[in-house]
Amino acid sequence: MAWPRWHRWGRAIPGAGGGPGLVDHAPSVPVKTILRTFWPYARPFRRWLAVDVALIVIAPAIEAAQIWMFKLLIDDVIVPRDFGPFVWIAGVYLALTLCGGVVSYADDYLSTWIGEGFVRSLRLRLFRHLHGLSPDFFGRRRLGDLLSRLTSDIAAIETFVLSGVAQSLAYVVQILIFASLLVYLSWELALTAFVVTPLAALATRHFTARIKNASREKRRRSGAMTAVAEESLANVQLVQAYNRQETEVGRFDHENVAVYDAELASTRIKALFSPAVDLLRLAGGLTVIGVGTWQLHQGKLTLGGLLVFLTYLGNLYGPIRGLGRTGNSVFAAVAGAERIIELLDEQPSVVDREDARTLRRVRGALEFDHVSFRYPGRRRAALSDVSLRIEPGETIALVGRSGAGKTTIAKLLLRFYDPLDGTIRFDGIDLRSLSLASLRANIALLLQENLVFDGTIYENIAYGRSGATPADVERAARAADAHTFISSLGDGYDSVIGERGQRLSGGQRQRIAIARAMIRDAPVLILDEPTTGLDAESADRILEPLQRLMRNRTTIVITHNLVTVRATTKVVMLEEGRVVEQGTHTELLARSDSYASLCARQSVATPAPAGLSLVQGT
Repeated sequence: MAWPRWHRWGRAIPGAGGGPGLVDHAPSVPVKTILRTFWPYARPFRRWLAVDVALIVIAPAIEAAQIWMFKLLIDDVIVPRDFGPFVWIAGVYLALTLCGGVVSYADDYLSTWIGEGFVRSLRLRLFRHLHGLSPDFFGRRRLGDLLSRLTSDIAAIETFVLSGVAQSLAYVVQILIFASLLVYLSWELALTAFVVTPLAALATRHFTARIKNASREKRRRSGAMTAVAEESLANVQLVQAYNRQETEVGRFDHENVAVYDAELASTRIKALFSPAVDLLRLAGGLTVIGVGTWQLHQGKLTLGGLLVFLTYLGNLYGPIRGLGRTGNSVFAAVAGAERIIELLDEQPSVVDREDARTLRRVRGALEFDHVSFRYPGRRRAALSDVSLRIEPGETIALVGRSGAGKTTIAKLLLRFYDPLDGTIRFDGIDLRSLSLASLRANIALLLQENLVFDGTIYENIAYGRSGATPADVERAARAADAHTFISSLGDGYDSVIGERGQRLSGGQRQRIAIARAMIRDAPVLILDEPTTGLDAESADRILEPLQRLMRNRTTIVITHNLVTVRATTKVVMLEEGRVVEQGTHTELLARSDSYASLCARQSVATPAPAGLSLVQGT
């Protein structure tokens, strides 16, 4: 299907010839920088690299010796028709073949062990780095492209840093060995053969720059296609519900065609490169055969010598051609390396200070002192001069329209971001002076999205605290009113809940999330729309577990639509990033027209009885 030039997000989509598209080009990086960045990851394998290099040198030497035995067979056995030397020639050839097999096996296994170990180390380093970046980074990047870089791009780097270099070294050793033997057999004939070598080098140089650009474009297009596929399949229910399957197929096909075109462009260049070298190789071979036949006629060269010379010559041009192919792989690896370096150059917007304090278990006193904040790239402030104090054990509700700044307060408490102005204090201590790990260890977060992993129920609950025991997990599940439904499942706590918990209902997922927050046992609790998306019955069932979770904890309840919070210490109303009202529900109803209007729209103007309810619309 035809695809419009303008993407649904308003960015231009170019044709296959290039342009920004979904995933921009990574900045070009010098080769020295690439080596300096990735060579340290090979440190654990450097001793074995020396062994691998030795094997690389030995292998072509054995191959050359095997070919030399073929010369002896012709000159000493076949031409004089003397069977005597055949036995020892065959024995030596067999021994060389066995040695070659052992060396080849050792080289293949060792090089794979080194290469895969390098990839594993680098991939782990990048994955750890990504988890250390701030949330704003993931808002700017497409997940599918990040996954592409984490897999195929990293695998390509190994070619550049290790296997590509080793293979190039093997080719160079072969060239030196075979070239030396050619000169030994006949320097005149070797001189004739070597005329073609500079021509092959010029041909290689002509194509390498174009191959590098084509490889970079292919990598970028592959990342864009993966990004579209990941986004589309992650939202498959929405796609099907709105009958937009063909739209998504069209989006995917647009990027798929771009990958197709980039692959064809790269293949065209590589396909032209190989025949050019083959043509030069054929011209050189025919010339050598002509001159060699003349030398054979003059008695300057034996028949075995001529045949072996031609074999060595074939083995000489093979490595020359291989160097060109390795160059193609290296350029593809350079393109991948540029994309990885771009990610490694990203730095989190929030980091620990060098003198960061480790926070022990806190009482739970929170204070916002004239805090202002604006998200990166946004003009409008998310929070403006917010001052707020929450005492230990106090429960407050943050209410207001969408975009009022409620969730931003939670993000600042968790130090996903730091305020631009003002100070946030935890038990009187500036959050910026605390280590991130110890700060977040004192906070439990319950999100409206009910985030769960594709694992067992046990694993999802135990995720709340490292080192949790089975008894801890069951205790938390009972407190969250989840033990009964868990026990009714076929595998109990070992039941796999599926990706995003699709095998459970919304209420069941929320109770798993509550159990995870309970096992964390943090003194501060943040509830972000805990009943959003649940029907009245499901919301009512999680009411009692939520009450147990909030008991004796400093609790912040964030609401989008107004949620009736009974027996809360304080209700804080936000508008456009500012605190406009503070007080109890009854006080605000009496003195705030904005709050009364908001309550009226939510049908909650009547004061609630004692107890705590988080059920919307009551």
